[in-house]
Amino acid sequence: MICEGRVVLVTGAGRGLGRAHALEFARQGARVVVNDLGVGPDGTGGADGPARETAAEIRARGGEAVACTGDIASADGARGAVRTALEAYGRLDTLVNNAGFVRDRMLVNLTEDDWDAVVRAHLRGHFLALREAAAHWRAEAKAGRRPRARVVNTSSGAGLLGGVGQANYAAAKAGVAALTLVAAAELGRYGVVVNAVAPAARTRMTEGVFADRMAAPEAGFDAMDPANVSPVVVWLGSDGAEGVTGRVFEAEGGRIRLMDGYRPGPEAVRPERWDPSDVGGAVADLLAQAPPPEPVYGA
Repeated sequence: MICEGRVVLVTGAGRGLGRAHALEFARQGARVVVNDLGVGPDGTGGADGPARETAAEIRARGGEAVACTGDIASADGARGAVRTALEAYGRLDTLVNNAGFVRDRMLVNLTEDDWDAVVRAHLRGHFLALREAAAHWRAEAKAGRRPRARVVNTSSGAGLLGGVGQANYAAAKAGVAALTLVAAAELGRYGVVVNAVAPAARTRMTEGVFADRMAAPEAGFDAMDPANVSPVVVWLGSDGAEGVTGRVFEAEGGRIRLMDGYRPGPEAVRPERWDPSDVGGAVADLLAQAPPPEPVYGA
């Protein structure tokens, strides 16, 4: 019951990872706002069924939950999701940004609409929900009610390392990682801890692209079950995560990995401006001193 008494908003909680997170938060004592627009795997359509079904499942298990079906990537939808938590439970303690979909194409075949739709869902959706929650927590802090607030964003291995055929998705998820760093630096003064996870699990977004890897085993530990990721998310959304902020964790199966991000590497320094003809040799020396880059997913 590490989240007992906390109120948690989970976006994209009607299916997959978000649903698993919402169920585990409830199991750990949280009251949950289940947000989901109910769109298809490519972001088209929409229905209120998935959000309501997850909320009903939580209540059937003895927990407390309400559904919210607004578009988190719109200002009104993000504002409404935060307002739902405040009106239903009088507070908001944790935001889990998880909503999104994919439209995978090789770069030369990627349309502007596919780019815009995916970036809107993932990056704009994270930003708007985070902005609304942060504004509430800042107001609470300024009123002398300093929160112990938590934000868990959802990046991806594609965002950290790149993904062939996923330029839109990878760019959005890289943006989420950077947004996490900025939000952690800006919001700490108000009692807000901000981290991100880069999950690997079987969802509608992955089971087709990585069919063999995502297939459930006939017996034994199902490493790709989305519920395997949720304990990391729930802990990051709990009081226990105090002091852990601005970090990105990979979560897959039974593994938790801290991603180290960009750090300064080898350098070449002159007391004067470089001549372009000398840069090639300097770059060769720098690359010789550095470890090789991690491979892009799908390369």
